[in-house]
Amino acid sequence: MPATAPTPTDRKFLGRLSLPERRYIADALRAETVGGVLLLIAAVVALVWANAPFKDSYHTVQDFHIGPAALGLDLSIQHWAADGLLAIFFFVAGIELKRELVAGELRDPKAAALPVIAAICGMAVPALVYTLVNVFGSGSLDGWAVPTATDIAFALAVLAVIGTSLPSALRAFLLTLAVVDDLFAILIIAIFFTSDIDFAALGGAFAGLAVFWLLLRMNVRGWYVYVPLALVIWGLMYNSGVHATIAGVAMGLMLRCTTREGEEQSPGEHIEHLVRPVSAGLAVPLFALFSAGVAVSGGAIADVFTQPVTLGVVLGLVVGKAVGIFGGTWLTARFTRASLNSDLAWPDVFAVASLAGIGFTVSLLIGELAFVGDASLTDEVKASVLVGSLIAAVLASVLLKLRVRTYQALVVEEERDDDQDGIPDIYEEDNPEYHLRMAAIYERKAAEHRERARLAGASRDEADRPA
Repeated sequence: MPATAPTPTDRKFLGRLSLPERRYIADALRAETVGGVLLLIAAVVALVWANAPFKDSYHTVQDFHIGPAALGLDLSIQHWAADGLLAIFFFVAGIELKRELVAGELRDPKAAALPVIAAICGMAVPALVYTLVNVFGSGSLDGWAVPTATDIAFALAVLAVIGTSLPSALRAFLLTLAVVDDLFAILIIAIFFTSDIDFAALGGAFAGLAVFWLLLRMNVRGWYVYVPLALVIWGLMYNSGVHATIAGVAMGLMLRCTTREGEEQSPGEHIEHLVRPVSAGLAVPLFALFSAGVAVSGGAIADVFTQPVTLGVVLGLVVGKAVGIFGGTWLTARFTRASLNSDLAWPDVFAVASLAGIGFTVSLLIGELAFVGDASLTDEVKASVLVGSLIAAVLASVLLKLRVRTYQALVVEEERDDDQDGIPDIYEEDNPEYHLRMAAIYERKAAEHRERARLAGASRDEADRPA
């Protein structure tokens, strides 16, 4: 009896990526991993500096103002890091999102449904957890968005530190979650944390974006054209009252991320390749350096678990993220009949969901926006983000270590290239030329072993011959 053909709704979740997608993700995550390690170092330096005997110097540098006041840009160093440097981070996020939508995991609505729903649940459940804690604890609801973010660089740094290399499908799932997460974080910032709007400045920003778009469509090239224009757009967006990072996202989304005939990579991918090291290696670590410096003491740590605002952030990151992402994934797979890759198991999904509870960069930013004007509560929220991210990192590390041998075996299999043609063997199973090359390789090896057997036999006969 012939096998039943799979229905259109049967799909493989966490299945093998296409080779171009695998290579793109490997390159992207390699840069983010290095940036994540720098981010960890910057966070540690900030904490040590803010708690050292010379801690006053940290706040002096943090509050030092620089910039042209006539343009409304006389900002503190901390402000420049949050509104200026993070615009570069969100510019890269915009390119990532555009690429995912037109050439990556999100281009197929059916395939995109699962990670998108998982990401939405991974933001909604933490917000719900925070809200419940603060409703019953009579706390402030202003910080509901703080535990909704995932920091991909910090998560990858944790993987690098514990020495765990995830299979490409799990890494792609984590990256897609982070991209969708960034999209909704952008919307949250734009909608809920926009102050009084200066429509003249906002109109100027939109005009600048229109010029930016027109130049791209005219194939105008040259950083000396786009960088000054980008700075003007950013300055106008900042003065409009809309958070300045939105300018970075908008420009990233405008770049073309599909290749044309004769192109090895799209303009968006090329620019992302150039800018990502600046974002991951400079912008985000400097933001962490001037935002993560909070006073740490036994009493402060205890307060994190006793105050409703801070407890809501910790539980949102640790419990809400894991339950939201895993629950959204499992339910979507269950009702769309998407089957899990047989090489992986649902505990692997839960481990990655726990890893997504590391909310460092964007959570710190939203914490600053949510409680602006209340420096004490802002520092407490920052401390809760650090504690929650640390707990999530430890939990995810334990869960991932339990399956590390499985991951190592899968990674070795993914990277195996016995015919040494630069393409992993698992991508050539349907290529007749690959099998002919492998047959020739095995024939040469067989001939070598036959010759060694002959020589070994001759040597043994010589040794056994009477003197």
